[in-house]
Formats: sequence, structure tokens, C-alpha cells
Amino acid sequence: MVSIGIDIGGTKMSAGVVTAAGEIVERSLQPSPILSARQAEDAIVEVVDRLSQRHRVDAVGVGAAGWVDSQQTTIRFSPHLAWRDEPIAPRLAQRVDRPVIVDNDANAAAWAEFNFGAGRGAQTMIMLTLGTGIGGAMVSDGRLFRGGFGMAGEWGHSAIVPGGQDCPCGSQGCWEQYASGHALARRAAVLAASGDLAAAGLADQPQPLTGAAVGRLALDGDPAATGLVAELGDWLGLGLANLAAGLDPEVFIIGGGLAQLGDLLLEPARAAYRRHLSGRGHRPWAVVRQASFGNDAGLIGAAALAQAAADRRDERPGEVTALWSREAG
Repeated sequence: MVSIGIDIGGTKMSAGVVTAAGEIVERSLQPSPILSARQAEDAIVEVVDRLSQRHRVDAVGVGAAGWVDSQQTTIRFSPHLAWRDEPIAPRLAQRVDRPVIVDNDANAAAWAEFNFGAGRGAQTMIMLTLGTGIGGAMVSDGRLFRGGFGMAGEWGHSAIVPGGQDCPCGSQGCWEQYASGHALARRAAVLAASGDLAAAGLADQPQPLTGAAVGRLALDGDPAATGLVAELGDWLGLGLANLAAGLDPEVFIIGGGLAQLGDLLLEPARAAYRRHLSGRGHRPWAVVRQASFGNDAGLIGAAALAQAAADRRDERPGEVTALWSREAG
């Protein structure tokens, strides 16, 4: 029994054939189809058709960076992709001839880590995915918390600096403008252009700088890049403290591309979290842990969510909703 999981972020689209145990048996990677909703749909259909030639696929799950409705059918808005009120799941189901669900990419990643990875055994777990932006999700008592309209977890778009940096979501001062790959690249570009001799390593990189390039320099020991990563960790820890004040999780799981920086990022984040946590000294600390699956978490979780929905459909064949019907839409 296998499903296909697809994770579409701001810069890349990764897909994989995933077993019921969360094992990837085949994968695909390509740039994100960001120009139009139709282009994204065509790219998904192409990769599903290609992977299905070698595997008997039961269902397809799509994890997308954006606001997804509670029925797992429609992407309402994506700050980094060309989706606005797109009922993508029923359209894809018609084209790939299989059940399809769509969910927020952080929800998908959290589901993978909760079931198979670093969050196993937790009662309340918050997952943050640090890439181009910040994705967020929470699992409590074995269930993804979706909120009233299916769009919970968008903590990256909470205002952490009133009147601060403009954000693609339309607001200012959002957390992801200070604790994401985009934020790391922006700060590095300013430092590289300053003429500071300490930033020579940044200035020598191909321009424009990316968060990934800055991260590689930090892992190689470049002092300016290491300092920028630590600064980003401070912002991350501040946001974790804010989340803990309201949601009180046992564990924070940090995933996405920036999580590959490991303790260069997580140690400053842990320290800042403890400095800023309300009631510190009188309450337990949540564990801040690196994700197990790295950039694979989104596709593993999307496949697992799709398979779970397919299983529920098989258990209640008389209750097939528009979400699962190829004839819907």
C-alpha cells in the first residue's frame, strides 16, 4: 500500500512514493511551479503520472505553502505561490483518477514527525518549518489542530515587530520576516554590501545571496554568517516563547531547510526561548528538537494524510464526499 506525497514550497516541489510506515521508495525534485495555478496543477499531474507507472498508488496528498480550507480541497491563499481560492483537490482527482487531498505543508510535515519522527510520543507538539517563510502546525491528542476554518498554524504571519518589514501576506513585521530563509538572505545582503571586512565571505558569494548560501557559509565556520544565523535563532526563540505562552506544548519540532543548521540555529533559539518565556523558572521548558526527516517531512506527511483519508473512505464507502469524488467539481 503506497501513496504519493507532494510538497510544494516557495522554491521547490518535492514528491515521493511513500509506504504506510513512512518510508520513501522513490522520489522526484524540481523547481516550484510558481507562475500560475494551472502550471502547478500540470506539474503535479505530470509527477503523479510518472511515479504511478512503477507503483500501485492508492491516493495522492499535496502539501502546499498557504491557507487551506478545512475540507482539504481548496487553497485559499499562498503568499509565495500563485494560488487564490483554487479548488485544486477535486480538479486533480479528475485528472489523476485517484483520491486527492490538499493540506498546508506544515500540517503535512507535522503529521510525519508526529507519527514517524521526532514528535513520536508527544501529547502536544508544535512543528515549525523554516524555509523561504515560516510554516506552523500543532498536533494535540493525536489530531492536527486546524482551527475553525482549517487555517490554524500560520504563526509566521503574526506581527512580532509592529510597523516592521513588509510581508507578502500584506501585513508588516511578521515573524517570518525575521526568522526565515528570506530574512537570513536579506540581512546577509545588507552586511555584504556594507564593506565590513568581516563580511568578506558573504561578499564573495554569488549574488543575490540566498538563505541556503549563508547557511553553508555558517556551517563552514564563516564568522559573519555564523553571527547572522545566531541572530535568526534569537528571533526564532522569541517566537517560540510567544507560542508557549498561549499553547504550552511539550515539544517544538524545527524542520525545513534551515533546520539543517542544527545547533548553530537551535542553541541560540533555545536560549532566547528561555529568556523570553513568561513564568520562566516556575514552569517546565518545552523541548526544542530538530526534525527527523528534514526536507522530506512534508511529502511523507502529505502521503500519510492522503492514505488516512482513503482508509476512512474505504471504511465508510457510502459517505464519499466531494473531496474524494472524481466526478466532483
